[in-house]
Order: sequence, then C-alpha cells, then structure tokens
Amino acid sequence: MSDGVRCMWMRGGTSKGGYFLESDLPADAHDRDHALLRIMGSPDARQIDGMGGADPLTSKVAIVSPSQRDGVDVEYLFLQVAVEEALVSDQQNCGNILAGVGPFAIERGLVQPMGEETRVTIFMRNTEQIAVATVSTPGGQVSYDGDAAIDGVPGTHAPVPIEFRDTAGSTCGALLPTGNARDTIDGVECTLIDNGMPCVIIRAQDVGATGYESREELESDALAGMREKIETIRLAAGPMMNLGDVSSKTVPKMTLVAPPHGGGCCAARVFIPHRAHASIGVLGAVTTATACLVEGSVAADVADVPTGTRKTLAIEHASGETSCVMEVDEAGEVVSSALLRTARKLMDGHVFA
Repeated sequence: MSDGVRCMWMRGGTSKGGYFLESDLPADAHDRDHALLRIMGSPDARQIDGMGGADPLTSKVAIVSPSQRDGVDVEYLFLQVAVEEALVSDQQNCGNILAGVGPFAIERGLVQPMGEETRVTIFMRNTEQIAVATVSTPGGQVSYDGDAAIDGVPGTHAPVPIEFRDTAGSTCGALLPTGNARDTIDGVECTLIDNGMPCVIIRAQDVGATGYESREELESDALAGMREKIETIRLAAGPMMNLGDVSSKTVPKMTLVAPPHGGGCCAARVFIPHRAHASIGVLGAVTTATACLVEGSVAADVADVPTGTRKTLAIEHASGETSCVMEVDEAGEVVSSALLRTARKLMDGHVFA
C-alpha cells in the first residue's frame, strides 16, 4: 500500500473516521487490520503517526461494498481501531459512523441518487441487521448543508434520518439475553440488554455516581473506584450476555442511568467500555431507550416515559440529548426505532499505511 489507498474521511453523527470501499483494502483480514492500525497511528495515545484523533470516537472505520441481498443497496462493516492497543475490533456496530454510509455510497457510485432525497438500505454486517438512511440529494448530488442539528456537533447540516429494523438481540441472541429484566452482579442490580448494542444498564447511584457527571469527571481520579467496579461487572456480564470473555472486547457498553434533569426520558452516562463517551452512541441510545420501556428494568426505575404507541424518548447525555422515536405494539414491545443524525464529508483522497 505504498501508493496509498483511496479513502474518504467523514464525520458521522458524533464520531469521525475513515470510509473505504472493501475492494480498496487488502482482502486478508490480518493484512487489512495491520494497514488500518498504521493508517490510524495505533497503538499510541496521541496517534501522532496516523489519522486517528487520540480518542475512540475519532478512531473508527467503515468498510462499504455493494450488496447482492434482495432489497439491500450496500453492506457496511464497522471496525473500531483502538487508540493505545494494536487492536481492530468488529465486535460491535456503530450507528454514528452509519450516518455517513449512505452519503459515501452515493458519492462512490454504489447507489444512484433518486430525486431530492435518496433512501439507502444498508446491511450491517457486524450484527446482520438492516438500517435505512435517507440522504439529501438535490440535483442528483449529495448535500451536507441543511438546518438539522444534533447535540455534540456544532452547527447545522443536512438531516440523515435512520430507521432500524429487527435489531433486538442482534449480537446477544435476544433482547434480554438472560431472560430477566434485571440481574444482580457483584451486589449491583443491572439490566443486560441488546437492541442493536449490547449494554449493561446500572443505576448511577448504585456505583457511587450521580449520572449527571461530565466526561472529565467520569474519568477523574475521584471516580477510579467506580470505574473499577463497573469493569468488574462488565467482565462478569460478558458470558451472561453470550459474549464470552469480553476482557479484550469493546462490548458490552456500560451505561449509568439516573432520573432526567432536562425534561427527557432519563439521564445516561456511557463507558465504551473504558473511556467515558462524550455523548452516547446511536444504537446505545436505542438500547437505553428500549430498556426504559422494559417493565422491571433498572432503567424503568428512573425513566419518565411518555404515553402512546409512538413515543419520543430523549436520552440525556454529557453533551445534550439524543431523541429516539420508538414504536411499540399493544403488548408494549418495541417494533421499530428511528433517530436523526447528520454527516459531513471532510476529506476525499488517499491515505498511506
């Protein structure tokens, strides 16, 4: 790869990373991952010798390819490139990076624009589920300009609504992999849940937090004991969630919840899993919102849930809030979810490994 590899650098939601056509990367996974570590500059806390931004939220990769599946336009593999470890993981999805997949697919000619808006159906390889992104394409060109705003991103951009289909249990095999709305691990009540992202939901007060801390406070020395506690819970939760040994995995996400204090559904603070999230992941927000709707869950203990079968649940986080539109059936079970994201193309060219 001495001549470089074609790449588009994009912001997707509240994350940022490299978007590649699968055909432009080595076919062998080991060679591919070695190249991505070089491209990002990992392992190094500053990622000084690569494109990564010294943060898990800016050290991400989307690999996109045409799909042969009926009714699907493209396939998307998400890879998390660790910052301080020589690790590339496909053990999770990323709904923020997903926001850039539709625009990227159109820009690369994998999907033809269709009028003022173009719907792109995406097969998410990590979880083998479907998402549909609606991309602004006035005049047959992707537009990143618009009036949509999301917390955690300055300014306004074109909206990218994303609808998720059949995400329950996509990684763990069931929405509640233990069959319980709550379990007790190391003396702490938890809800182990997966609606697109495996999460362990814990009441913040049960591990010595408030649920309203800033990212810096969550990572401070003052809360070192709390972080050790939730890591102990995470390691125990992994096998219970059908994830096996998670000591070197980026799932499950640890989510601390508290009553809302800004008019939303609940407050949430997330670890991904060892760094505090600056906001909350898209599918993490969907899973947290779903937990609020599960009778008997620890999230339901603190949540303020609106009535009706179509509910907008605002999950408050350290940078603002993420609103999830949830459809439930007569039994109260979630049947679909949707969120509003934005994306922006930052660079298109070649990157060197």
